Amino acid sequence: MNKDITKQKIVPKELLLPFILVTSLFALWGFANAVTDPMVQAFKKVLELSNSQAAWVQMAFYGGYFCMALPAAMFMRKYSYKVGILIGLGLYAIGALLFYPAAITEQFWFFCLGLYILTFGLAFLETAANPYALAMGAKETATQRLNLAQAFNPVGLIAGLVVAQQFVLKNLKSDDIQDFSALDEASKILIRTSDLLVIRNPYVILGLVLIGVFILFLVSKMPQSKDEGGMPSIGDTFAVLARNTKYVLGVLSQVFYVGAQIMCWTYIYQYAEGIGMDSVTAGYYQMAAFIIFAVGRAIGTYLLRFISSGKLLMYFAIASLIFVLGIIFLKGIIGLYCLVAVSFFMSLMFPTIYGIALKDLTEEQSKVGSAGLVMAIVGGALMPKFQGMIIDVGGNGVADTTIFGVSEVNFSFILPLLCFVFIAWYGKYSS
Repeated sequence: MNKDITKQKIVPKELLLPFILVTSLFALWGFANAVTDPMVQAFKKVLELSNSQAAWVQMAFYGGYFCMALPAAMFMRKYSYKVGILIGLGLYAIGALLFYPAAITEQFWFFCLGLYILTFGLAFLETAANPYALAMGAKETATQRLNLAQAFNPVGLIAGLVVAQQFVLKNLKSDDIQDFSALDEASKILIRTSDLLVIRNPYVILGLVLIGVFILFLVSKMPQSKDEGGMPSIGDTFAVLARNTKYVLGVLSQVFYVGAQIMCWTYIYQYAEGIGMDSVTAGYYQMAAFIIFAVGRAIGTYLLRFISSGKLLMYFAIASLIFVLGIIFLKGIIGLYCLVAVSFFMSLMFPTIYGIALKDLTEEQSKVGSAGLVMAIVGGALMPKFQGMIIDVGGNGVADTTIFGVSEVNFSFILPLLCFVFIAWYGKYSS
């Protein structure tokens, strides 16, 4: 099988330009992911929230995926991938632009609403772009092609983090004050108003950029990818998917993977805080994690030419859980190094699980099946909330108490550990 793959072109020449356009979408949602992660810490400080309250940012962001993925797939059963992409870009832009009135009202729920609608758009984009990339060439190279497209996701991640770090975190006045909650109310109001405007700006600029991307897709010719013949009923499609054990377990694996990824990236700031590091410096470590993630994605895509996707997924998951043990039990900067390093092995997981789960499905089944895998992103909404609750066991700090001999923030990474155990098993099962 792997010898045949090395002879196949990953992307046919005639589909190269459409593939590049679709690939740009992977960078766009990577940007949204990265610029949002540091906002958990920013909102926590500016609006005086607990760790679990601030986690509503991730609940809104990843909850939008869950709510809109299936409607997006239902829509694309009737219409083309291109129309789905245009709707996704439109909703993405609207959600980002909502940060303007949110900053004026200074209401946390309004910011969360903007993120919720923004991810309606991302749900459309991911539901369309992932199976679209799989379909742009031979089935034998589908997983490798999706990994290639997903390799551009870290480009957006790095760009988003640079914006968050250089234009948001560095300019937050509340972050320069040792005890913001101790200030008088008038001083708090002035600082809060200034900081919320700082948080607003990158989203508003992003919304304007998305309008330009929308126009680019609108005027571009994109290949249609539809099943020939009659369309089976949605009930029949669900029944087929429910009987496909590899698909069902793939959805569950995706829930655990996205949850683990978001926990490892969101709480890098709290982990750094636990060893006395400020948010801006912690941002450099997250930048290193994203760069390592990009390198891991490129190396993983190459290795898929020689190693089956299931086996490689298993190897990377085992390596991830070893590093998470280091995060939990190694104190200080060494534990933080482990938290950065785990990104290398997480890099392969999302597109590989996606490709394995959809491998044996028809085009029509893939459209609906893709929705289940995008809905699985809800793991990024639920699990950071649970991790925040563990960190809050001793109070609003990150190291108020110890659990089994380690600080609460260290112990909270037991959740990603359990996720990687399941993913390693799924890799073995699918291989």
